[in-house]
Amino acid sequence: MILPLLLAAAAPAAATPAAAPSPARLKADVEALVGFGTRHTASTVGDPKRGIGAARDWAARQFETIGQGCNGCITVERINRRFIGPRAPGGVMVEDVLGIQRGRDPNRVVIVGAHIDSRVTDVMDTTSDAPGANDDASGVALVLEAARHLSKQQFDATIVYAVFSGEEQGLWGATLLADTAKARNWRVSAMLNNDIVGNTVGQGGVREARWVRVFSEGIRSSEDLPQQMQRRGNGGEDDGPSRALAKAIDGVAAKLGGLDVFLDRRPDRFGRGGDHEPFLKLGYPAVRFSVANEDWDAQHQDLRKEGAIAYGDTIDKMDFPYLAKVTAINIATLGRLAAAPAAPDKVTISGALSRDTQVEWAPVPGAVRYRVHWRRNDAPDWTQSRDVTETKAVLSQTPVDDHFVGVSAVAANGAESLVTFGGR
Repeated sequence: MILPLLLAAAAPAAATPAAAPSPARLKADVEALVGFGTRHTASTVGDPKRGIGAARDWAARQFETIGQGCNGCITVERINRRFIGPRAPGGVMVEDVLGIQRGRDPNRVVIVGAHIDSRVTDVMDTTSDAPGANDDASGVALVLEAARHLSKQQFDATIVYAVFSGEEQGLWGATLLADTAKARNWRVSAMLNNDIVGNTVGQGGVREARWVRVFSEGIRSSEDLPQQMQRRGNGGEDDGPSRALAKAIDGVAAKLGGLDVFLDRRPDRFGRGGDHEPFLKLGYPAVRFSVANEDWDAQHQDLRKEGAIAYGDTIDKMDFPYLAKVTAINIATLGRLAAAPAAPDKVTISGALSRDTQVEWAPVPGAVRYRVHWRRNDAPDWTQSRDVTETKAVLSQTPVDDHFVGVSAVAANGAESLVTFGGR
């Protein structure tokens, strides 16, 4: 059963039951998005039934409806900027549709996002039908379903539900929101990018419904060379903030049951990218969810049939019970992080020439205690932990040479932040 564990992971202090993500509702949202014909970023914005403009208006109405159901807890904001690049040489106005659920702290933010734009074989083709069912109406449907569930609760952090445009032209919508986050001095605890999250049958008919891939960087793209060398010296290549986020998601999924997380130790698929990358460049923890098996005959293809192969990103190739499970993992992760304090800014360890390791960190607002994690250097994830109320601890008979250490902050409701890796 996903439901009881979902509630426990997403909202430790909540007592009100909630329904599990609905495959039928996810399907209805994908059908609505496919119904706009094409959602190419440079398609029409004036037609009320076709094109990117109509699709964005529809997304805004969904957030408005969800907000009305929670007495205005979600407000709609639309941000835009003109971008010019090889895939839009004449320039194009890129607009993001945001549903913003204000937390007790308006400046600490967790973000879940997906791109609404679609394309066919020729990325410059703005008029042909481009249903984009899995890429990425699946992600937009997930974002809307997360808003429906999480709007029923109040959190410490603000949740931003983001619908991006311009992904296929160069990750422009995500760049716009990442820049906006920086300009507004948001403290981004996590960004979850969901792109191609709704199918289980991949290329060649191979089916895989047991897991979802979560991609994360280890060494941070935002770090300069001295910072990278310091991380190398500390042995923290596998414990940057985005990798810590991916490991936390893996733990959330294990508690939910029903779908495993394939913790993919790359920023994205080999040689490819997604909307989490602009956030990584600015130093924000960010990951990408994507299906276990991609179907490349469906991605970025003109609608056609050649022999027995039907090309195109159509809704009949999707698996909505699977998408519901991916949605459940997102909801539980967002709920945990929005209910938790921020992660400690910095954790310092010492203990050279000693059998003991000393750990120190700065206080975190909203934390009632801290969880000190450690593991031997040959283990991939934390194996031991201890809760303390002070901002320092001593790990006896735990030599610093042979152990990694990290610290998370814990709220009164039991919600735990990401783990901050300890270094010199």
